[in-house]
Amino acid sequence: MNINIYYGGRGIIDDPTLFVMNKMQEILEELRVKVTRFNLYECKNTIPTLPQTLKDADGIILATTVEWYGIGGYMQQFLDACWLFGDKEKIAGIYMCPVVMSTTYGEREAKQNLSTAWEILGGRPCSGICGYIENTVTLEMNEQYGRIIEKKAENLYRTISQCMASFPASNQAVKQKVAVMKPNDLTPQETEQLSRYVSDDSYVQRQKQDIQELTSLFRDMLSEGEADNEEEYIGVFRKYFRPQPGFDADYAITIEGKKKKLILSVRGPKLECYYGSQERFDVEMQLARGILEDIVNGRMTFQRAFMSGGMRTKGDFKVLRTLDQLFVFEERGK
Repeated sequence: MNINIYYGGRGIIDDPTLFVMNKMQEILEELRVKVTRFNLYECKNTIPTLPQTLKDADGIILATTVEWYGIGGYMQQFLDACWLFGDKEKIAGIYMCPVVMSTTYGEREAKQNLSTAWEILGGRPCSGICGYIENTVTLEMNEQYGRIIEKKAENLYRTISQCMASFPASNQAVKQKVAVMKPNDLTPQETEQLSRYVSDDSYVQRQKQDIQELTSLFRDMLSEGEADNEEEYIGVFRKYFRPQPGFDADYAITIEGKKKKLILSVRGPKLECYYGSQERFDVEMQLARGILEDIVNGRMTFQRAFMSGGMRTKGDFKVLRTLDQLFVFEERGK
């Protein structure tokens, strides 16, 4: 029989959970059980790979200490890794005994959380141990506490060796309906390899750098594509320009998705239309590409776009009203 112990505490000397684990390990080894311990604080960089160690386990002990609230970060990371990378078919046959010692409030809730998490993973939780221990010396000197730990270790051995059955849990039914993971097409071997990559900090850093380089590359490609399309809308504005005698004005249109502004510089019968930047304008406009498409296709006017809130404007509103007289797009297609 193989039993693994996963310890989620910090490993401090006066941690009562360490005493309980040592006592249970001693009893199990007397029963000729192979016990392997994993201190999560020592292998925090390789926690995503630890679900692989469940393959040869008949049972496990999840042991942690409540020092202020909850089961602690290391244990939560391990359970997350089991959910993401663990072999659910293997986990379904593994018995789990929760051990939670507390130096503050909350040991019962933490023990229940471990049992619930293991049930959601598909495993088989057993009766565990939880208690509030103010002073570890009290735990070590009390013979009755020692006998309780011995009985729990023996019960775990008996439960695993006899493959004791248990009633179905409601959260198993809930998991099947609402807590379904996204389909994973990876083989167990690929999942195992992925967990190794996740735990490799240098590999993760390289991947982040590659993503940044690709992001920069595509951003540059989009910028180049935009530069190549700087004639967009210029032809249609020139075609439907209707000069107003003695009228001069400068318009700037900021189009969503374009870095440069579309400049319309009107000097009597002359029109300069180009993409660029200029410091001072009579009217500045900002609108989405779809709104501008409706305008140049005659389905909307600049005035209506402004009144409906589809275009934001600042500047001389009298000059803005003249814009629909300068460019009569409703004639397009006639």
